[in-house]
Amino acid sequence: MSAVPTSTSTPAEARFEPLLPERLDAVLRVEQQVYPHPWSQLNFTDALASGYQAQVLLAGDALLGYFVAMKGVDEVHLLNITVALAYRSQGWAQVMLDALATWSRGQGAQWLWLEVRAHNARALSVYEAHGYRRVGQRKAYYPAEHGQREDAIVMSLHL
Repeated sequence: MSAVPTSTSTPAEARFEPLLPERLDAVLRVEQQVYPHPWSQLNFTDALASGYQAQVLLAGDALLGYFVAMKGVDEVHLLNITVALAYRSQGWAQVMLDALATWSRGQGAQWLWLEVRAHNARALSVYEAHGYRRVGQRKAYYPAEHGQREDAIVMSLHL
């Protein structure tokens, strides 16, 4: 796969593995560090119980990131994709998006769909650079600070 930039001279190889229940504690720690409104343990366990595509990206024992996606008829919906704070701006989101697109094509999907917070410029630019297009907006989709709600931008990628 790809080498992880590290301070040592021998980088670890990055690899994907299924998100298993024994990795949930590490995933939840990353989720809580990254998001003001993180997924709960129940969100992840429900996704796993439903058979969603859930992968972690690892280098040695380090959790670089993860994604969860739901297969539908001719499409896949990306529900969560996260890069751990220590590994941001190193291209790992693109690696995960590529892996998701490859898996989705293998499932016969024609489209990938996702929602992203309207104010998340960083994520919007990553998705747009990866070929996703803005196709709509969901009003008050996400919880926000002080009981407010934030709009979501709906994006899609034709496979």
